[in-house]
Amino acid sequence: MKQNLDHVLYATSNLEQGMDEIESLLGVRPARGGHHPQFGTHNALLSLGAGVYLEVIARDPDLPEPEGGAFVDVPDGAQSRLVTWVMQTSDIEQTVAAARAADIGIGKISVGRRENPDGSTVSWQATDPYAMPFDGALPFVINWGKTPHPSATTPAGGRFEQLLIEHPQAESVRSGLAVLGLNLEVSEAKEYRLVAKIRTPDGEVTLA
Repeated sequence: MKQNLDHVLYATSNLEQGMDEIESLLGVRPARGGHHPQFGTHNALLSLGAGVYLEVIARDPDLPEPEGGAFVDVPDGAQSRLVTWVMQTSDIEQTVAAARAADIGIGKISVGRRENPDGSTVSWQATDPYAMPFDGALPFVINWGKTPHPSATTPAGGRFEQLLIEHPQAESVRSGLAVLGLNLEVSEAKEYRLVAKIRTPDGEVTLA
């Protein structure tokens, strides 16, 4: 079973603003992805190498409020930041079964889809993004099936190098990652923070 980092989510109050911020940091503008009616959001994407990408995500003001509220709803004026991340697995049912056996609440598997600006449809299987175990320090899980991976169809914004996690319950986060077959650097901290290291032609960029 293959398991690895799939993408990181950079949440912002306004999608265009978030795209501006990432372009300023990485030197490449993310490409608009599409709308997520089930989550009340829209996004823009930037490849960080084969099989890895950055998702800029914001509340979509043109969509109705989902029953559970928008998945991302950053207040105006609040700082954009990495909120969580996603791991890819070749066997999502086995991964979810292992998480449930360890009492890690990553939610049920459901089918997601969105339309690209060109009218094509992207679909996937994923666990519940609202679950946010350990505030988002543990990822939700995705399987793209036969859909081309977004990293192959979006602008190249650098090369992903490392993901770091800071959390008040660092040892518990490490244990949860181990259950998912992952080994990341987790540091004890007063507040949760996710940090991505990205290599660009101008040097290494830290995104948090």
